Amino acid sequence: MIILDSLSFLVVAVISGAISGTIFGLVNLALVEPYLDRAIGIEVQNAVSAGEEVNPIEHVNYRFWQKGGEVVAGTILGMSFGALLGIVFVFGRKLIHGSNIKKALVLSGVIWLVIFMIPALKYPANPPTVGDPDTINYRQYLFISFILISGFTALGLSIIYHKINRKSSFKLLAVSVIYTGIIVGAFIAIPPNPDKITAPMDLVNGFRIMSMLTMTIFWVVLGITFGLIWDKLKPHEPTQFKTI
Repeated sequence: MIILDSLSFLVVAVISGAISGTIFGLVNLALVEPYLDRAIGIEVQNAVSAGEEVNPIEHVNYRFWQKGGEVVAGTILGMSFGALLGIVFVFGRKLIHGSNIKKALVLSGVIWLVIFMIPALKYPANPPTVGDPDTINYRQYLFISFILISGFTALGLSIIYHKINRKSSFKLLAVSVIYTGIIVGAFIAIPPNPDKITAPMDLVNGFRIMSMLTMTIFWVVLGITFGLIWDKLKPHEPTQFKTI
């Protein structure tokens, strides 16, 4: 049974997530948006070349509001991931030695690896000009399926790891090998992205690198802020105990 001050726990998860998500949105504006502008510019040029009517004023207004909403969206996304890290932290903090900041960083790194980095190796991020609109639902299905396989495999193995009382380095090696085997199998079994890349590769590669960088920054900042606020509020040392 895990005893926490539920209100303090919620504050830690929400505030750390909101801070990290806001920073993520701002960094995204600086690093990723220039690639999106270029990609959308190519998309507009292709539409004009195909004889479609494009209203430049509507396009500018749309991008203005899209960029303005990116920080808000980042904040909301950050709070969601803050809650996820909070749940993982509650059950995983005792498995890691060191300060709460170190524990939060390690666990946020694990989440980053499982639900972002490994899926990105199978399905790298692409700017808007890459991909047939008719296949978008299919591509999203493939991507989400891979995330679910990676995430639930990691979750199941972590439960097994926790249930095994024996303290041994072999235990960690065993679950790592099993996870790797399942992911390799998923890499082989799940179809690749069906669409060919027709956009300039410098644009595609730059977009992928910056997307990976901003997401990595987000998880590092989330781990640090979560650990700092946890140390400040100490939800694991409540004055009024509540069970979660």
